[in-house]
Amino acid sequence: MSDPVTMIKLDNQTEARFIKISQGLKKRHAASQRLRNYGVLAIAIAIGFLTILLTTIVSNGYTALKQTELQVEVTLPLEKLLNKEGDLDLERTREFNWNGLIKKAFRADFPEVTGMLDQRALGELVSENAGYDLRKQIEAMSSPSAGKTKIWIKASDDVDMLMKGRMDRSIDQSKRRLTDQQLAWIDVLVKNDRIRKVFNKTFFTAADSREPESAGVLGATVGSAMALLITVLLALPLAVMAAVYLEYFAPPGRLTDFIEVNINNLAAVPSIVFGLLGLAVFLGFFGMPRSAPLVGGMVLALMTLPTIIIATRASIRAVPTSIRDAALGLGASRMQAATDHVLPLAAPGILTGTIIGIAQALGETAPLIMIGMVAFIVDVPASLTDPATALPVQIYIWSDSAERAFYERSSLAIMVLLTFLITMNISAVLLRRKFEKKW
Repeated sequence: MSDPVTMIKLDNQTEARFIKISQGLKKRHAASQRLRNYGVLAIAIAIGFLTILLTTIVSNGYTALKQTELQVEVTLPLEKLLNKEGDLDLERTREFNWNGLIKKAFRADFPEVTGMLDQRALGELVSENAGYDLRKQIEAMSSPSAGKTKIWIKASDDVDMLMKGRMDRSIDQSKRRLTDQQLAWIDVLVKNDRIRKVFNKTFFTAADSREPESAGVLGATVGSAMALLITVLLALPLAVMAAVYLEYFAPPGRLTDFIEVNINNLAAVPSIVFGLLGLAVFLGFFGMPRSAPLVGGMVLALMTLPTIIIATRASIRAVPTSIRDAALGLGASRMQAATDHVLPLAAPGILTGTIIGIAQALGETAPLIMIGMVAFIVDVPASLTDPATALPVQIYIWSDSAERAFYERSSLAIMVLLTFLITMNISAVLLRRKFEKKW
C-alpha cells in the first residue's frame, strides 16, 4: 500500500502558504533565539562589571588590613610619670611630651644623622600619633619598668605604602613622597628586623583621624547603627499603620487616590531632597542638634517610609480576602481582622520590605551630608545626640583625601559596608522563606 502522505498532492496555492508559514516560523524562532542571546549577553555584561567592581575594591582594600610598625628602644623617665606612692600618675602622663621621647629615641639609632633637616626627615618615618599610642600603651601597663624598653610604634602612612608595594621607589625622588635618604634608612630598619606588618586592629577599634594609620571605622559604624535604629523605630510602625488605613479604612475617592499617587511618587524622589527637608524642618525650625544620629535617623525614616508603605500594602493584598471575610463574618471588627489575622500573615513581606528599605538607607550619603553628618568626628558617639558621622559618609570623606593610604582604607570600608548590606539582604531572604505561607 502506498504512503498516504505521498498520495496527497498539494496545489500550488497551498504549497505557497506552507512555504510562507515555514519562513515565518523560522523568523520567529530566530527572533526568539536573538532575544535569548541578548538576555544572556546582558547578564554576562552585568556579572562582568560586578566582578570588575568587586575585584577592584578587594584588590585596593585588603592591604589596609595590615599596618606597618617600627621598633624603637625608649627609656621611660619614671621620675616624671610616677607619683609619690610609685603609681602611674595619669595627669603627668597626659602632660608628658611622648612625641619628643619617641623621636629622640629613634634618632639615637641613627647617630650619623646630625643635621636639622635630616633629623626632621628621619622623624617623618614615624607616625604623628606615635606619642599618643605610646602613652596608651604605658597607661595600660600596671607598673612600667625602668630602663630601656623596646616598643613597636606605627610608621607613617608613606612608609606603610612603601612596605605594601604601593610606592614605586624606582622613580625620581622628586615624584614620590619619600626621598632616597629616607629609603636608605628604611632599608636599614628592614635589614635589622626592626620593621614589621601586623594586623590593623585600629581600623576596627578607632574613629576617624587626620593620620591614615590612626583612622578607623568604629565611630562611623556606631553612628550608622544609631541612625538605622531611629529609622526602624519611626518608619516601620508609621508605614504599617498608613498601609492598613489605606487598605481597610480609607474611603474611595479623589483624596485617597491623591495620597496613593504621592506615596508612590515619593519613593522615586532623590534622597538629597529629604536631606533638604530635614535641614529646613529638624535643624532650622525645631533647632535639633546638628550632625546627630537622631536627626540622621529621622531623615532616613522619611526617605524609607514610602518604600515600606508600598511593600506593606503589597503584602496585605497578597493575603487571601477570604481570611479577612471569615474574621469579619465571625464578628471581628475591621481593626481586629487586620491586626489579628491579616498582618501576622503579611509579616514576612513587611519584614522583607523593611530590611530592603533599611539597607537602602544604610548606603545613603546625600541626605546625611545636608544635616552635617559629614563633619570630622574623632570620637565614637555615646548617645543619639552626640556628633557623629555615618559609614558611607566616612567613605566619601576618605576617598576625597589626598593621602594614598586613605584610598585603601576607603576600599576596606566599602568592603565592610557591602558585608553589612549583603548580610541584611540574606536575612530578608531567610525571613521570607521561614515565615512565608502559600495558599
